[in-house]
Parts: sequence; C-alpha cells; structure tokens
Amino acid sequence: MGIQKSPAACQGCRDGAALDFDISMAFQPIFDVQTGRPWAFEALVRGPQAQSAWSILEKVSAENRYSFDQRCRVVAIERAVKAGILDTDARLSINFLPNAVYSPKACIQLTLRTAEIWSFPTSRLMFEFTENEKMGDTAHVRSIIDSYKEMGFTIAMDDFGAGYSGLNLLGEFQTDVIKLDMELVRNIDRSMPRQMIVESMVALCKRMGIAVIAEGIETEAEYRFVRDMGIDLIQGYLLAKPGFEMLPELQWMEPQPVPLRQAS
Repeated sequence: MGIQKSPAACQGCRDGAALDFDISMAFQPIFDVQTGRPWAFEALVRGPQAQSAWSILEKVSAENRYSFDQRCRVVAIERAVKAGILDTDARLSINFLPNAVYSPKACIQLTLRTAEIWSFPTSRLMFEFTENEKMGDTAHVRSIIDSYKEMGFTIAMDDFGAGYSGLNLLGEFQTDVIKLDMELVRNIDRSMPRQMIVESMVALCKRMGIAVIAEGIETEAEYRFVRDMGIDLIQGYLLAKPGFEMLPELQWMEPQPVPLRQAS
C-alpha cells in the first residue's frame, strides 16, 4: 500500500500527487575529529528494504516532489529517534528540495509537529540543499534560509564546488555550513590544485563564519590533509558507512601519538 498524503501537510502537498511508493532512511555520521563524536547524522533516503537512493529518486516527479519532500522529513525524524539519536547530542541533517517549498513557514509545520510528537529538539535539525539543484528563484531560496535560521535550524549547502554556481550562491546568501563536494577532496593528498582550492575555501569560510564539512573521505591520507587544513567536521566511508535505520559508530580514527616515556 502506498503512502497517503497527510492531512497535516501544507496546501502545496495537498494539491500535489500522493506518493505511491514507500521510503525509509539510512544514516551516516558527520564526525567532529576534535572529540571523536558524531556532530550530526545525515539522513539518506532508501527504499523500505534498503533499496538504493537512486531507485527512490527516479520515482520523484514534478507532481509528487512536494509530498516526497515532506515525507522525507517525517521519516527521517521518526527513524532517527527510533535508532537512538536522542541518546546523543548530534544534529539530524535532512536533505530538502527548495523547489518543493511553497512557503517556508507553512511547509515547515508538518516537520515541527513530527519533531514535537517524537520529542526531538528542533534546534538540532539541520537542513541541506545541494548547489547542483536548479534554482530559478534565488530570492525564494534566500527567504527559506532566512526563515529557517529564524526558527533556529542549521542550514547547509551540500556539494559545494561541484558546479559553477557555488560562489555566486554564497554571495547571494550565507548558510551556516558548506559541505565540500567529494570530488574536491578525492586524492587531495596528491593534487596540488585541489589543495589550493580547498585551502582557499576554508580560509574564505572562516572569515565568513561558515563551518566546513569535508565529505567523501575514504583514505587516511585524505583525512590527514583536510584535518591539517583546519577542517574538523568529516564525513566518509573511512570513518563510517551509512547504516540502514541505524546510527553507525566510528569505524576508524587516527591513533593519537604515544607519549615518550621519560628516562628514569
């Protein structure tokens, strides 16, 4: 049986098509390397039997994207709480579609009610949107960001540096966080151009008061390079792979140097 439109949804969702497919979530931690603890868990859409994100996203259309966006928020909160996120102090990061938000304050109501039902603090919600999504109206995106910030949410721009519009968007509106596109950090230990680009981005974001997350870290060498550049928030398979309906634990962290034994 497909998911029905919720009577609590905003007008845009009620006018759109209902989903005729079910979804669930996997969670991948974003670690603070200074503490070794999860700073956030990103909710990644999956099928109800852990089918791939693509198998779900290919079913999203202009007609059902509003209902899909709302449903993702609800399921992310429900599954995260069931998985034990309230036993941590980590944020819950939810990907959203700016083009699926008619009115920031109207379309957020179902999310707020869901958080209240599951006793999840809204101050721990982070919303990510991707630089790659086509944005026909940057003023509308700015209004979403401003409204969400007023409500106490953290806002992140995902895949930063993947397209041609990242710096232009950063000039239009400033998010709390940017997530460097994984292609920028891939083999960064062996690529001087990537090193220079990322170093410049980190310096720029520091001046603007924007936190930086390096995502897609898969090797120890990549980890050390971004850490030495001053990036404390790291996400990637090296540290933890996504867990279906569970919160994965840290799988690897660079061993701390053993203190030299003093001569007796």
